[in-house]
Amino acid sequence: MKIAVVGAGVGGLALACLAARQGHEVCLWERFEQPRPVGSGLVIQPVGLAVLDHIGVGAQARSLGAAITRMQGHLASGRAVLDVSYRSGSPGLAMHRAALFGVLWQAAQAAGAQVRTGCEVHEAPLAPSGRRRLCLAGGEVADEADLVVDASGAGSRLTPLKARALAYGAIWGTVAWPDGSALPTHELRQRYQAASRMVGVLPIGRMHEGDVPRAAVFWSMPTADLDGWTRTPIEAWREQAQQLWPEMAPFLAQISATDQMTPARYAHGTLGRPHAPGLAFIGDSAHRASPQLGQGANMALLDAWALATALQELPLVQALPRYAALRRWHVRLYQGMSAAFTPMYQSGSRVLPVLRDHVLAPASRWPGVPWLLSALVSGNLLPPLAQRGGGLNGPSQARR
Repeated sequence: MKIAVVGAGVGGLALACLAARQGHEVCLWERFEQPRPVGSGLVIQPVGLAVLDHIGVGAQARSLGAAITRMQGHLASGRAVLDVSYRSGSPGLAMHRAALFGVLWQAAQAAGAQVRTGCEVHEAPLAPSGRRRLCLAGGEVADEADLVVDASGAGSRLTPLKARALAYGAIWGTVAWPDGSALPTHELRQRYQAASRMVGVLPIGRMHEGDVPRAAVFWSMPTADLDGWTRTPIEAWREQAQQLWPEMAPFLAQISATDQMTPARYAHGTLGRPHAPGLAFIGDSAHRASPQLGQGANMALLDAWALATALQELPLVQALPRYAALRRWHVRLYQGMSAAFTPMYQSGSRVLPVLRDHVLAPASRWPGVPWLLSALVSGNLLPPLAQRGGGLNGPSQARR
């Protein structure tokens, strides 16, 4: 088939690579003249790493990223209220988005995917032929394809998803890992002031070969405050963050201007049916949530893998409903968990942080609960693809 993938993000690049290897004619449509990632750090969970391994870039990603074996969150008093460890031998992998982008970008091009940059797809209507037209600004028809995959993220012009904006967002930045820092290089650490303030440090490895080790730092705030962030005196913000967590000082000392931090806004919503004739939605164009469970990029990778599996096994008209069925329950579970947990860590509530600190934190140490939490953050509390068990075989293995 001729497949047009709109958006060169994590999900779009993964799908382009997988579909091109299956023999499809694949073209990536990207609005930027020079495709580039945005943001800072992210965590590829074990389920996402399995997809990268199937694509053949897992080892390269691990050489750049930082293995994460534990996530800890503390109050200003030092009391631990979050402590989740990964299973032995199956850590998460924290990376800068630029590093992951580079790995997948090279793999997609090596697989034979073509690229059209500087082209923003505004519509993809059905043509009389039954194919989808790729329409640019002003209605210009640039091409037609048997299948259009919308992987253009939260800013998609194609998705019918109407997501609910969340009240809290964050600012993210990237700094060099300070020499002599007492913080561990294999853990995500966070510190909370109720649920209204959260500051964190995530080791993310290197952005490219020969680079120095780096960290992503983040600070949550009400979305309404993000618009005025650039007018905030940087010294006042640094002092506020350091008062909450003094060990952050050597990280924050490297931030001298507000433009070193990128504002991030979050939303929550899920498409009931992530497909239409000749059109599929993956990643943030299909479902959006806060980053509390660290699943955004992983969900996009799993969507790409599920869609590629369905396309290899079935004709297009049957493959798209099959893709939706493969991902339905996993997406619902993690969207529900994200909606439940996010207000406990990012909200103006006075009650939920108390529940988190005095009920959920002690309960997390009950027998069996640490295993459940580990499975939750690893991404495999349910099989990522329904009816396929807990493993993540590639399309060829699954077909056999």
